[in-house]
Amino acid sequence: MKKIAVIADDLTGANATGVLLSKHGFSTATILQGFLSQPFNYDAICIDTDSRYISKKAAYQSVSKIASAMLAQGVELLCKRIDSTARGNIGVEIDAILDCIGDHSVAIVMPSYPSSGRTTVGSYLLVDGVPVQETDVGKDPQSPLKDSYIPWIISSQSERKIGCIELNEVLGGKNMIARKISELVDSGCRIIVIDAVTEMHIEETASAMAEWKTCFVPVDPGPLTAAYAKKKYGNDVKTPKLLVSIGSCTSVTERQIGHLIQKMNVQPVYIDPGKLANADLNVRNDELLRGVEEGLLRTKTESVILVTTNQPDQPLLDLKALASKQNTTQESLARKITDGLALISQRIIQGSETAISGCFTSGGDVTASICAASRAHGIQLMDEVFPLAAYGRFAGGYLDGMPVITKGGLIGGDDAITVCIRYLFKQLSKSKDIKENMS
Repeated sequence: MKKIAVIADDLTGANATGVLLSKHGFSTATILQGFLSQPFNYDAICIDTDSRYISKKAAYQSVSKIASAMLAQGVELLCKRIDSTARGNIGVEIDAILDCIGDHSVAIVMPSYPSSGRTTVGSYLLVDGVPVQETDVGKDPQSPLKDSYIPWIISSQSERKIGCIELNEVLGGKNMIARKISELVDSGCRIIVIDAVTEMHIEETASAMAEWKTCFVPVDPGPLTAAYAKKKYGNDVKTPKLLVSIGSCTSVTERQIGHLIQKMNVQPVYIDPGKLANADLNVRNDELLRGVEEGLLRTKTESVILVTTNQPDQPLLDLKALASKQNTTQESLARKITDGLALISQRIIQGSETAISGCFTSGGDVTASICAASRAHGIQLMDEVFPLAAYGRFAGGYLDGMPVITKGGLIGGDDAITVCIRYLFKQLSKSKDIKENMS
């Protein structure tokens, strides 16, 4: 899958565009700046530069640094997420990206977000039909916006030649838009502002852009980025992969795992809890490495990667005797096991060549350990799959925004885990007709 990077000037904007990309079937995450040196395993990532209200020089440097890092990691499509009311260092941040890519790049600026009341007519940005400078944005105590004409806003920060495609030309459809883009590029324009008042205008523009080999940079609040990415790479979006991490050792969970294996042809990665609890760090580390390596092999061929310490016919680990032998507590050993399973799960997610789109966890301790290992600060709850099985998204950390279902180890019938996995596939495929091999 081609890699996409969205550079936003604030965190909520990064997340907003990321959600639109995920709705089109791209596995997407917002990545904190401190972790950009690590190769990412998502179709798209969003990065917050927190540069809306800093100096122009600092904004340029911040965006330039991130754009260069993304290009070095193989990103083919850089996108600039801008505020839906055109606040911030728009011009210099566009320049920073174009400078990093090179002279063959062209920024397509479309500030419209029709579903949120943002439209552009005659290159003027309107909010619910009112020029943006006459809304509360014009009274912003920190940085009031004094203009609604997008080319002027950009030209006050950029010396590049700016062209405009107005609504009467957009109404001519993608062929007209493509022709006007060609004319403006030939005349030396590297920044092109395009009108739109409906979602269809955005789709037509994206279609016109996708027919070109020119390196376009979509600059918008999100809709154009999502539409262009879908047109350009939509055929490459594959069936999502899910990681299933189960630490519960109950007989109920064992039957549920058996049902999942039978119904969805899953090949488990069994983790030895005794080795995770071993006092010899070499033994523990070898088991961690083996689990990660086997899990990563499964990601190459499987849609569901099951990692579990619950192995059929395996006797329960006598934590009391082991704790006495190691002169420690049962609670400490149990934590070592769950932390080890969580670490294996996190490393599989981060190391997979094909992005992991969601995960399922069974057992509260495992769920808590995965949150800790990934530095998530919690889970945003969104729905109930069935009583005591919750659907949501990780909040914060490495897995920010990733869908997850959590379930207690003693909850549900034999098909409970299978039901959860099917539910998760359904949520991931709502915006795309994905064939699921779940017979």
